[in-house]
Amino acid sequence: MRRGILSVDEGSTGTRAAVVGEDGECGPSFYAPLDVVHPAASRVEQDAEQLLRRTVEVARQAVAWAAENAVEIAGLALCTQRATTILWDRITGRPLAPAVVWQDSRYAGELAELAPKWDPVLLPRTGRPVGARAPFLWAARERERLGVPADRVLFGSVDTWLVWHLSGRTRYAISATNAVALGGYLLREHAWDAEWLDALGCPADLAPPPVDDDGDFGRTDPEVLGIRVPIAAVMGDQHASLIALGALAPGQGTCMHGTGTFVGALVGDEPPADLGAIDGVLCLVGWRSAGHSRYSLEAYTSTTGSALRWLTEDLRLFESAAEISALAAARPTSDRTWFVPALAGVRTPVQRPEARARLIGLSLATTRDAIARAVLDGIAHSVCDTVEALRTTMARPVTRLRVGGGLAASDALLQSQADFTGVAIERVAESATASLRGAAYLAGARLGIWPSLADAVADQRPGRIFEPGLPETDRRELRARWQGVLAETLS
Repeated sequence: MRRGILSVDEGSTGTRAAVVGEDGECGPSFYAPLDVVHPAASRVEQDAEQLLRRTVEVARQAVAWAAENAVEIAGLALCTQRATTILWDRITGRPLAPAVVWQDSRYAGELAELAPKWDPVLLPRTGRPVGARAPFLWAARERERLGVPADRVLFGSVDTWLVWHLSGRTRYAISATNAVALGGYLLREHAWDAEWLDALGCPADLAPPPVDDDGDFGRTDPEVLGIRVPIAAVMGDQHASLIALGALAPGQGTCMHGTGTFVGALVGDEPPADLGAIDGVLCLVGWRSAGHSRYSLEAYTSTTGSALRWLTEDLRLFESAAEISALAAARPTSDRTWFVPALAGVRTPVQRPEARARLIGLSLATTRDAIARAVLDGIAHSVCDTVEALRTTMARPVTRLRVGGGLAASDALLQSQADFTGVAIERVAESATASLRGAAYLAGARLGIWPSLADAVADQRPGRIFEPGLPETDRRELRARWQGVLAETLS
């Protein structure tokens, strides 16, 4: 029989599972949607029981497919949305409150008051500022409000919740890449920052023990999944994509286009020294294996795919994202019409959550294709801002940028990204399964299916490469014009 890894990708709006074979390819993907509710303007929640139930459903479908196709499942890999947190009862196994999703900002005002004192402390220790979410603050207050005996309450992120159940309630832990997303995780020590937890009023015993991403997460309970195999890797979804897209050496980067766009780059064995110099650049554990952390940087542009959805579905100025791309392709980049996609504020190079989008430089001669070109170029410039922020922070060039996600289907967008960054862009062949494959590669390397991560990613099919087409002088002039437009927007 062929061997494979059962890989589960639990995202914010859906969960999917597939078996990744020895050739590095995914079998069919089984999917179930997840509900997200907004009970108040600053609150975003999910039903943790639904999340578990639907994760088990798709995983069992993938297990059945493996049995029908003579694939032996050697282990389970799990990647999850990050910083969504759950409180549950150790005895009943049921959640004590709705899961708080990573977009939740109910404590943003209180945290803003802590930021002046704590940002300079937390950035070098944990790689991130205070921010707008506080899972530990929520957990401590919720436990007190519920009045449940402390020894019955368990707390963790989605990976903690799923591993506890999938292992038959025997393993309680959080992976390093999910721990770093909660805030308060000491990058170098692989431990929680006791001072920060204390400042939030969170008892140390409420924090789940951090474990290597390919550490000991126990074995699956046959009564839950129908198989008993090692839970061989657990990690955050963007970290799994970093592996799958081959960012295994310092300076190699990835760009995942979705509702927003994440840009990440591997730094190496030590966090960079200049953390906090540019807003929105976070230092993370790219992944942690065998007691050793590989560090990465990440920055996020919040309005990219959602900007096209707004133009097509809400304003109905265009039929589809594909039409925008086709119109833009017929029009060269211009320095007259500009679109700043700050529909949900700006995070990098400076954080301005109150900023709003701009479409400027219009005249009676402006055409739909000129607007389409400005929209895609504005997205490309914003993503380029994050690439340059990573490049500056890690004090080394970005040597390669592999790109995936829905917007990566646009040739016009990727060519603009290449032109504005001055870096060759490779559109990966199978970006939709990147998180599934990345987690599976880490699990398979641990279990001996592949000798190393490099061997696991080596057989991936090459994608189309977009080479920079602008002369360097023109690129610098155009980027300077963009910075001027952005500065006007922020002012």
